[in-house]
Amino acid sequence: MSEEAKQQHGGNRKPGRKKHGPKEGVKKNLIDIDGQTIELTERVVNMARVAKVVKGGRRFSFNALTVVGDGQNYVGLGFGKAKEVPEAIRKSIEDAKKGVMKVRKKGNTIPHEVIGRFKSARVMLKPAAPGTGIIAGASVRAVVELSGIHDILTKAIGSTNPLNIVKATLDGLKQLGGIEETKLRRGIPLPVLFGNYAKQRRDEKRKAMADKAVAAAPAAAAN
Repeated sequence: MSEEAKQQHGGNRKPGRKKHGPKEGVKKNLIDIDGQTIELTERVVNMARVAKVVKGGRRFSFNALTVVGDGQNYVGLGFGKAKEVPEAIRKSIEDAKKGVMKVRKKGNTIPHEVIGRFKSARVMLKPAAPGTGIIAGASVRAVVELSGIHDILTKAIGSTNPLNIVKATLDGLKQLGGIEETKLRRGIPLPVLFGNYAKQRRDEKRKAMADKAVAAAPAAAAN
């Protein structure tokens, strides 16, 4: 190839960059969500070697369960399968990026208690006071840490399968809602949903009991 042809084919390529390689300065774990760029951190929750029995014997492969999150508001779950461990992890990370969801929080904890369900797994998530930390097992801890929750109480019930537990945890996080959403869903005002509603009901009940006692006093005195 002549010098002119080389310049035509490779003259526009930046030095040090391979053909079909990634651009310089671009990180592979950056994704765009809701108009903002988010950098994700991945964590492998579980690795397992599985075997498929065929006519010629067994074919081994690896399953990878990975959780990704930005450590603030977003978290996702991915599952990948390949003949090699690195490829299985890569597939699981790519799968997790497709299902990243936003977690609703109240400070460093969650707004309210919730129970997540998936198949035979149940995961209870409860708000905790500041400084409590994350009281959870390895599977649930990976999800809540990467979602930016720092104070929470959890309890896994039923299945001990890591995949079921992680999916149950994500189901619980999806159920979290804010005050405004709860008000619109139930169709009741905030003073009824929160505030002094319980105190007002208690005072009304005490007043009714007092009025009943006053009305019954003359009848008791006459007898």
